[in-house]
Amino acid sequence: MFNQVREIIARKFQLDPNAITPEAKLKDLELDSLDVVDLSLVIEKELGVAVSDEEMLQAETVEAVVTLVESRSTRV
Repeated sequence: MFNQVREIIARKFQLDPNAITPEAKLKDLELDSLDVVDLSLVIEKELGVAVSDEEMLQAETVEAVVTLVESRSTRV
Protein backbone atom coordinates (compact mmCIF):
# COMPACT_ATOMS: atom_id res chain seq x y z
CA MET A 1 0.00 0.00 0.00
CA PHE A 2 2.88 2.37 0.74
CA ASN A 3 4.13 2.12 -2.85
CA GLN A 4 0.67 2.94 -4.21
CA VAL A 5 0.28 5.97 -1.95
CA ARG A 6 3.83 7.12 -2.74
CA GLU A 7 3.14 6.83 -6.45
CA ILE A 8 -0.05 8.87 -6.13
CA ILE A 9 1.66 11.60 -4.10
CA ALA A 10 4.64 11.76 -6.47
CA ARG A 11 2.48 11.94 -9.57
CA LYS A 12 -0.16 14.30 -8.22
CA PHE A 13 2.24 16.81 -6.67
CA GLN A 14 5.20 16.27 -9.04
CA LEU A 15 7.57 15.14 -6.30
CA ASP A 16 10.59 12.86 -6.41
CA PRO A 17 9.38 9.42 -5.27
CA ASN A 18 12.68 8.93 -3.41
CA ALA A 19 11.81 11.90 -1.18
CA ILE A 20 8.56 10.21 -0.15
CA THR A 21 9.43 7.92 2.75
CA PRO A 22 7.08 6.54 5.41
CA GLU A 23 8.57 9.00 7.92
CA ALA A 24 8.22 12.02 5.63
CA LYS A 25 5.93 14.67 7.05
CA LEU A 26 3.33 15.99 4.64
CA LYS A 27 4.26 19.57 5.51
CA ASP A 28 7.92 18.78 4.74
CA LEU A 29 6.77 17.61 1.30
CA GLU A 30 5.18 21.07 1.04
CA LEU A 31 1.62 19.75 1.01
CA ASP A 32 -0.78 22.27 2.50
CA SER A 33 -4.28 21.54 3.79
CA LEU A 34 -5.85 21.94 0.34
CA ASP A 35 -3.32 19.51 -1.12
CA VAL A 36 -4.13 16.97 1.61
CA VAL A 37 -7.86 17.26 0.89
CA ASP A 38 -7.11 16.84 -2.82
CA LEU A 39 -5.01 13.79 -1.99
CA SER A 40 -7.97 12.21 -0.17
CA LEU A 41 -10.08 12.64 -3.32
CA VAL A 42 -7.42 11.06 -5.51
CA ILE A 43 -7.00 8.14 -3.11
CA GLU A 44 -10.75 7.56 -3.14
CA LYS A 45 -10.86 7.68 -6.94
CA GLU A 46 -7.81 5.51 -7.60
CA LEU A 47 -7.88 3.09 -4.68
CA GLY A 48 -11.61 3.07 -3.95
CA VAL A 49 -11.01 3.96 -0.31
CA ALA A 50 -13.04 6.75 1.26
CA VAL A 51 -11.14 8.76 3.86
CA SER A 52 -12.65 11.90 5.35
CA ASP A 53 -10.92 15.23 4.95
CA GLU A 54 -10.67 15.58 8.72
CA GLU A 55 -8.90 12.23 9.06
CA MET A 56 -6.48 13.10 6.27
CA LEU A 57 -5.69 16.46 7.83
CA GLN A 58 -4.81 14.72 11.11
CA ALA A 59 -2.33 12.43 9.35
CA GLU A 60 1.05 14.12 9.66
CA THR A 61 3.25 11.58 7.88
CA VAL A 62 3.06 9.46 4.77
CA GLU A 63 2.99 6.40 7.02
CA ALA A 64 -0.07 7.79 8.84
CA VAL A 65 -1.83 8.23 5.49
CA VAL A 66 -0.96 4.65 4.51
CA THR A 67 -2.22 3.32 7.86
CA LEU A 68 -5.43 5.28 7.46
CA VAL A 69 -5.99 3.99 3.92
CA GLU A 70 -5.25 0.42 5.01
CA SER A 71 -7.68 0.65 7.92
CA ARG A 72 -10.43 1.90 5.60
CA SER A 73 -9.76 -0.66 2.90
CA THR A 74 -10.16 -3.59 5.32
CA ARG A 75 -13.67 -2.57 6.34
CA VAL A 76 -16.53 -4.40 4.67
